[in-house]
Amino acid sequence: MLAVAIAEAREGLSEGGIPVGAAIFDQDGRLVSAGHNRRVQAGDPSIHGETDAFRKAGRQRSYRNLIMVTTLAPCWYCSGLVRQFGFGTVVVGESRNFQGGLEWLRSLGVRVVDLDCEECVQLLGDYIRAHPDVWNEDIGEE
Repeated sequence: MLAVAIAEAREGLSEGGIPVGAAIFDQDGRLVSAGHNRRVQAGDPSIHGETDAFRKAGRQRSYRNLIMVTTLAPCWYCSGLVRQFGFGTVVVGESRNFQGGLEWLRSLGVRVVDLDCEECVQLLGDYIRAHPDVWNEDIGEE
C-alpha cells in the first residue's frame, strides 16, 4: 500500500511540488484512490496529499473501514479530515520529518501505524533542505 503513496509523492516531486503522497484502500487492500500534494502546482493551499486522495475517492457511505495511507504523518488539517470522516486506520510512511496530529488521532481511537520508512524520510528530508520556505508554507510556519 505504501508503494502507491510513494509513487504519488514522486509524481508530485517530478511536477515541481512537495513530495507527499497518499492513497486510500478498502479493508481488503483494494485501491480506492490516490493523490499527492499539489499546492505548488495548482496554487491551491488545500490540496495536500491526503485531501487529494480523499477528493478522488468520491462520496463514500462510510470511511470507518477505509485505510488512509500517506508518506508523511498528516498535518493538523489532514488529521482533521481523518477525524471528521471517521477513518479507522492511518498508515504513515514516516513521522521523523514531521509529527503532525498523530498523537491526537491515536487519542481519538484511530489506529495509527508508523512504518518509519527510510525512503519516505529521505524523500521529504531532501526536499525540506532544498526548499525550506515552501515546506514552511505547507505546514503553516513563518
